Amino acid sequence: MTTKLTDHATERSTYVITVAFRDETDAAVTPSAATWTLTDRAGVVINSRSAVAITPLSTSANIVLTGADLALPDVRYRYRLVTVEYTYSSSLGSGLPGKEEVGFYIDPLQVVS
Repeated sequence: MTTKLTDHATERSTYVITVAFRDETDAAVTPSAATWTLTDRAGVVINSRSAVAITPLSTSANIVLTGADLALPDVRYRYRLVTVEYTYSSSLGSGLPGKEEVGFYIDPLQVVS
């Protein structure tokens, strides 16, 4: 299920998304690997942000989006998705997959330089 953030980003500004890594019981875990991808609603990758490694690994991470990540060449497409994929270990085994999706809107500015 997609988590929809209520705080909007501002076009070509800075926007931080904090993600928490959870196992199948919703307990915090430190993943063995994690990446994120930024797309529009149609699944088109934005600003070449595909499978970006998350480092350092911990039970949570900040994904910092700036400038071209938040550009709006067409204001009709203001919704973006950050998909986080990770692997973790628990009592059920190792190398288990986790995946989360966060959606947010970008507020356009009248004049952007």
